[in-house]
Amino acid sequence: MKLKTLIVSVIALAALSAVVFFVQRPAPPASADSRLGQPLVDSPTLDQTSRLLIADQGRSVSLVRQPDGTWRVPDYHDLPADFQKLATFVGSLTEAKLQRLVTGSPERIARLEFKDTRIDLYDAADKVLRSVTLGKTPESGGGRYVRFGHESKAFLASLNAGLDLEPKNRASPELINLKPDDIAKIEVSFAEGGPVVLSRVKKEDAWTADKTPAGQQVAAGKVSSLLSSLGNVRFTDTADPGDANAVAAKASARAFKLSTFDGKTVAIALGRKPEEKKLKPPTALTDGKSGPAALGSASDLLKESAKTPEDIAKSNSTAPLGPEFETIPAGPVFAFVNHSESAAPVNAFMQKRAFQISEFTFTSLPQKSEELFEPAPASAPPLLAP
Repeated sequence: MKLKTLIVSVIALAALSAVVFFVQRPAPPASADSRLGQPLVDSPTLDQTSRLLIADQGRSVSLVRQPDGTWRVPDYHDLPADFQKLATFVGSLTEAKLQRLVTGSPERIARLEFKDTRIDLYDAADKVLRSVTLGKTPESGGGRYVRFGHESKAFLASLNAGLDLEPKNRASPELINLKPDDIAKIEVSFAEGGPVVLSRVKKEDAWTADKTPAGQQVAAGKVSSLLSSLGNVRFTDTADPGDANAVAAKASARAFKLSTFDGKTVAIALGRKPEEKKLKPPTALTDGKSGPAALGSASDLLKESAKTPEDIAKSNSTAPLGPEFETIPAGPVFAFVNHSESAAPVNAFMQKRAFQISEFTFTSLPQKSEELFEPAPASAPPLLAP
């Protein structure tokens, strides 16, 4: 091959290689971002946060920090926030890291399904500190696509956070939280026989009662169960204080009182609207007739007059013997609490709402005073002198 021909061939191959490389070249890597490897929300930002907003599909819930450092849920009667849930959620934000910059292309960002699902953090002046919009979850590998504010960048973050937008679920359900070791006296009311007062001088002492039956002693297990139910009352739902079920519950409530060794008392009333039996209204006959029409036609009357005494007796035996009643179930259980310290938060809560609690908390309480006692061990006979 001549040198000229060889040179032309080499040039042609080089040009072809350049074309192939240009067509098949990989997309240029996204430019680096200094936030990669950093938390989705850092600790300094959280320290400045006074309001947290979570939004999704047109719904939102806010949590607001109070001057004393506690948090409240203004969307649910300004009740205290569930601190454990809040801590878990905040922890998921600080633990989530920006793993990589996915794209800066508007077309690709549009395919990542960024809508109105977002987490906003505001400072004391209600200025946005951090706004994170969440996109879809990747098909593999976990995490979540995220954007900051209106930036034209999309990241993948190792985020795994539950976005519970039900305001009630963000509120702390705790009404009372008393430690059993702090209780010195318990007053328990009963429908019959009046209240029973249980007491002890020190936490390690055995419980005694003001009305201990002969041959009996206070059942320690029953007292422990009683303290567990009354010392940690949690609500399941709330209602307006004027709600008919709440008013009826308060009118028929059982009273309890817990007194601590340091002189505090917490009065608790638990009740519900009682079950009712109502007389059913009279109904028409099975043929749909009532009044004179129920007597039937002339031929029906002739047939009735032709019945023998045996027929009449048989017919009467199947007729209702008396009025019929319908049972209306008991209403939900409500708790009414009053703390001896006027500044105790629970006193203010009781002014805002009526608090419904689980039925089991109510039904598990002793219904009769004898349930608080058990047989005392037989005393050993005296030793005879030798």
